Amino acid sequence: MKLYCVGCGPGDPELLTVKAVNLIKEAEVIFAPTAREGKPSIALSVVQKYVSESAKTANLVFPMVKDKESLKDYWKRNAAEIAAAVRTGKKVVYLTVGDPALYSTWIYIHRELKKEYPDVEIEVVPGVTSIFAIANKVKISLGEGDETVAIVPACYDMERVRKTAAACDTVIFLKDGRYFDNVIMTLGEAGFPDDATLAIAQNVDAEGEILEMTNLAAQRGRKGPTEKYFSIMVAKKNAR
Repeated sequence: MKLYCVGCGPGDPELLTVKAVNLIKEAEVIFAPTAREGKPSIALSVVQKYVSESAKTANLVFPMVKDKESLKDYWKRNAAEIAAAVRTGKKVVYLTVGDPALYSTWIYIHRELKKEYPDVEIEVVPGVTSIFAIANKVKISLGEGDETVAIVPACYDMERVRKTAAACDTVIFLKDGRYFDNVIMTLGEAGFPDDATLAIAQNVDAEGEILEMTNLAAQRGRKGPTEKYFSIMVAKKNAR
């Protein structure tokens, strides 16, 4: 009667924790999120080498839409399917890219399980996030001394981005790389100097990785290298 939620990290199978690998190897049922029916799960592809041949795997659909009301039915159905598997007494694992606590589909499943299936015990296993993966790849610090750090999950509200950037020394932009170009001018308006460090990446530690180090002045008026959803940009106000 126990469910394990396992963070799969940014994409490199070797960045999983030892605990995560052991749980995946022992799992009898593995659930993984996907954006639509028939689309392979990124999380499952990361851990595939560790999955037992006898394990049953199932993708759960979480549409990539902003309207949370329209997603509630998916959360309920997916939580019910997971709970039913756990109640069979088998060892069940739910996978999520990165860490379960950071902008993950798991957050909504967890709430639904706690509310509707209190008999299901839950253990969460942390994972490496793309935030730390990119910082270590380009060898920069995200925060040092008394610096403040902000995480922005979307770049749709530029006024909100400007206010956040004005109050912080490091701003990390996640998810939709197609909007990163819109942020460059806003960072300058928020007090980021021309030599502010920018690290821009797509598919960190996964196939098709793009990684670029630049600065604010060099990026103005230039098309960024990212165009996919799974992208990240780190902007450091104080170049070091």
